Amino acid sequence: MKRRFCRLELESETLARRIVDIASDKQATDVVLLSLRDASPIADYFVICSGSSDRQVKALMDQITETLAEEEKVKPLHREGKPDSGWVLLDYGGVIVHVFSQEAREFYRLEKVWAESVPVLRIA
Repeated sequence: MKRRFCRLELESETLARRIVDIASDKQATDVVLLSLRDASPIADYFVICSGSSDRQVKALMDQITETLAEEEKVKPLHREGKPDSGWVLLDYGGVIVHVFSQEAREFYRLEKVWAESVPVLRIA
């Protein structure tokens, strides 16, 4: 299913997998790709990953947004949170990216909240 984002022909799954690759290349930890297609109308996929510090959370956020803007000509529709808060959300329409500090990720436990979602990929 296609969701609205800047470049409509880019499929949600393709975008989500590209985000996973970018986060992994930037040394994100515990990268998870969840399919929400049958669980929620808000997005097709969540990409959840962790950084070891506020600085790495910012670096992950910057790398994801810059790489997608340059290579795929896609920009987030919305951003929320700040790296120094331990959580950043990037909304790409069909794909929502959560970049957490390790402490914030343990606190919010999104994988538990979205337990009805389907895990597609996990890179520990």
